[in-house]
Amino acid sequence: MSGTAPSRRRVYHVIARLNIGGPAVHVALLASRLPPAYDPVLLTGEVGPDEGDMAYYARERGVEPLVVAGLGRELKPLRDLALVWKLYKVFASERPVIVHTHTAKAGAVGRLAAWLAGVPVIVHTFHGHVLRGYFGPFKTRIFGAIERALARVTDCIVTLGERQREEILSLGIGRRDDVVAIPLGLDLDALFEGSRRTGKLQQELGLDAGTPLVGIVARLVPIKGHEDFLAAARQMADRDPRVHFAIVGDGERREELGRRVAELGLTDRVHFTGWKRDLAPVYADLDVVVLCSKNEGLPTALIEAQAAGAPVVSTPVGAVAEIVEDGVTGHLVPIGDPAALAEKTLALIADPAAADAMGQRGRTRMRSRYGVQRLLDDIDRLYSQLLDRKVALA
Repeated sequence: MSGTAPSRRRVYHVIARLNIGGPAVHVALLASRLPPAYDPVLLTGEVGPDEGDMAYYARERGVEPLVVAGLGRELKPLRDLALVWKLYKVFASERPVIVHTHTAKAGAVGRLAAWLAGVPVIVHTFHGHVLRGYFGPFKTRIFGAIERALARVTDCIVTLGERQREEILSLGIGRRDDVVAIPLGLDLDALFEGSRRTGKLQQELGLDAGTPLVGIVARLVPIKGHEDFLAAARQMADRDPRVHFAIVGDGERREELGRRVAELGLTDRVHFTGWKRDLAPVYADLDVVVLCSKNEGLPTALIEAQAAGAPVVSTPVGAVAEIVEDGVTGHLVPIGDPAALAEKTLALIADPAAADAMGQRGRTRMRSRYGVQRLLDDIDRLYSQLLDRKVALA
């Protein structure tokens, strides 16, 4: 690369799919709101039939995602090698100065293609990872080896928090100087401005106004641990007959979880809402937001819940401990411990004044730490540093 940077620096963001969740929000915000010095392009694959599609979120912000066939979730080695060739041709032709990949599969094929095409700066963000809790030992070792190899052709690896950064480094992925923590930044204005306990969600679910609602906002996939939420719900229902439960989201486990609800005798107490485009009214009416994941990056649901003023109870996975200050803005409980989950949640239901104070502390904390402008400033600074380093080495 020459010492003179182009007037607009083309950046390709590559993500496997824009399914509902934090990564889709993250890349849409980056692609739509980076400073004018950048010329961003968003490449994505197909969303699965059991997943909600968030392409609308990017389009509402003026970004038209370019869909690349085969870039979705499924792993098919021969097709994925062809996908590397397809992306290589795009990068070799368009000559971006930065390729920034997101999520595991896109990170593998995108980084390899960018390296082969001689892209000056290659960045990868771990929005979580598949190196714990997803697969058996053999497959996990294979994916770990792949990530360690890819780190050698990556100029910078981004994690969503310091704890996740240390975890990635402990797995032998990347060098300490080339792995940085940059927390998510979200467009939270509607949540900051919203009122608490409007009663609209209770009305939608056919419940009396003021009915206590405990909710989990997450994809219905195994890593989110919904079985622990339901086990805790059974214990809470036994101890407080007022409390109802909302499962917000959809996914591959919908029928399985429905059967489990019936087995637990909770059909009248657990409400499946499906996907919700506008989550502000949902968070407003949840007395407590729960997350019982077995693995996470930095879950947007906990940021959004606290921005809306709701206290949270969560397992301390990924960067959760950096979002939730235990005993101050919420409670952290061990993974796979429904009894602890039930106890901490019921304590908040029983003391609304303490829960509201906890929620307000969370709202203040989210406002200062997870706004979108902070993210854009951090990424702009990172890109500039990496490009300057390449110019200095040229």
